[in-house]
Amino acid sequence: MLKKYILSLSIISVIFFQGCSSDGDKSSNPNEMVSTKEYILTGVDKKQYVVKKEGTGFILKDADDKIIIFDIFATWCPPCRAAAPHLTSLQEKYKDDLVIIGVTIEDGIDNLKLQEFIDTYGAKYAIVNSEQNRHLVNELVKELELGVRFPIPTMAMYKNAKLINYYVGATEEEFIDSDIRNALGN
Repeated sequence: MLKKYILSLSIISVIFFQGCSSDGDKSSNPNEMVSTKEYILTGVDKKQYVVKKEGTGFILKDADDKIIIFDIFATWCPPCRAAAPHLTSLQEKYKDDLVIIGVTIEDGIDNLKLQEFIDTYGAKYAIVNSEQNRHLVNELVKELELGVRFPIPTMAMYKNAKLINYYVGATEEEFIDSDIRNALGN
């Protein structure tokens, strides 16, 4: 009797756990990894940005066919400060085709401090400050294979979830501009 009970319990357990799998997220190609990781980032201006990991890349909701640059930075970092006006220049130049999102790595930083950074260094692009920042940064750094200790600024450029290029440390505006033009087919 006990053996039948254990056998029945084992069969029910197998059926139950198979029914709880996440097969709905699998693609028809078993070699293709599909991820449903979403990051909801809140800008200093309270606007929300939904970033989704797609395969090994990232997309921004409602920004189809646009180039997305994630700028991983800190307000105390001199090269990050120097990059802000250049990123603003690119955002203004390619306003219809480009979205730049500054992702601070400073956990718990006050929005007033970020607004001071925006005003002082001319960062006229989206700056996000939310609990999801660190999770997105970790995922970006993992995909770029930079390791745990990565330099800032680090920028990653994507279009339609495909990595165009990434930049570590201070980067000339002309290099980023050239990659944008190439991604746009100009």
